[in-house]
Amino acid sequence: MSEAFDRFAAVADTFSTVPTFTEMPRRSLADKGIAGPTAAHVIEEVHTPFNLAYLTFTTGSSAFQNIVGVAHTELDARVEVTRRVMEAIGAKPGDRMLVTYPPLVNVFSRSALNQCGIEWLLLDRSSRGAFITAFCRERPDIVLGESSFIRASLGEAAALGLAADFPDFCRIVVAGTPLDLDLLPEAERRGWPVHDLYGCQEFGWLTLDGHPLRDDVSFAPSPAGEGWGELLVGGLPMGDSFPLSASGHVCSPTGRIITYRRRRTHPEYEVIVRATPCSGRETIERAARTILRIKSRVVKVAPDVETSATATVLHLVPGIGEVGEPFEVRGPVDTRAFDDLVRAQAEVQSVAKTDPTWTKSR
Repeated sequence: MSEAFDRFAAVADTFSTVPTFTEMPRRSLADKGIAGPTAAHVIEEVHTPFNLAYLTFTTGSSAFQNIVGVAHTELDARVEVTRRVMEAIGAKPGDRMLVTYPPLVNVFSRSALNQCGIEWLLLDRSSRGAFITAFCRERPDIVLGESSFIRASLGEAAALGLAADFPDFCRIVVAGTPLDLDLLPEAERRGWPVHDLYGCQEFGWLTLDGHPLRDDVSFAPSPAGEGWGELLVGGLPMGDSFPLSASGHVCSPTGRIITYRRRRTHPEYEVIVRATPCSGRETIERAARTILRIKSRVVKVAPDVETSATATVLHLVPGIGEVGEPFEVRGPVDTRAFDDLVRAQAEVQSVAKTDPTWTKSR
């Protein structure tokens, strides 16, 4: 190489403000609080944009696992929900929670659990044997996991004569799949309360024991019929319908949302943005595409959308083959989840790209 090239290369390397691969910041599974085994994943490094707080995946209990992005603007709501969950189940700072499936931590977020002072433990292996070992050895204050797995594991441990090694008291919080009602008598015999937590990776925990955990949880009419409602968060339909019953949830007599009788909603609503506080149409259109990509929700913008409005207005239009008037959701309270995502889009637009690879000039 020429002397001129050697000088250029030395200067370019010395004074560059762009990181090399080894200098790039890293967000590991341990950083996210989910450094535990599962039988459903491989560990793969990815380039994650700064505008996302972290990446996760849907659980895949009934469909293909889809990637989910969580924006920084959503974290405050997840912290508040986590506080409500821990207060409702009687947990306190310093309590230890055994988590049977590491990605469930992502539904809270690590920062939310840290702010609530909850320590969490993960299994050495994703198996009943590992759960029984950890449950008896660690004697946690809380267990979080799928209800049938917990029920079967406790039954197996008792049959093996290990009941004397169980903790004296433990709160069982079930999540991920509908509540296995056979778990209730097993826990009741030991004086352990059972709590039914419903939510999703896309928007966090939404209900506990039939009670909404977010102020922007509402319901739209469901194709399942009278007495059923499709759950919305921030005005966005979750694709799940539940009976709404005054007789109460099995875990709480005042809980109206019967989450263990969930039905998948079909056909799905089409979501149309009719009004937005955004000053320009471009921002809300970009946000709609963002929601589609990181939350698996299809949102369209009306051709005559009102911009600079006092609050967001969403219309949920009945799906193909259904008749009926649009169901309106009006903000700011009932559209918070949607508005948080729009805010994330606005923040991205306000910051210029810093990667020189994408800087274009003549």
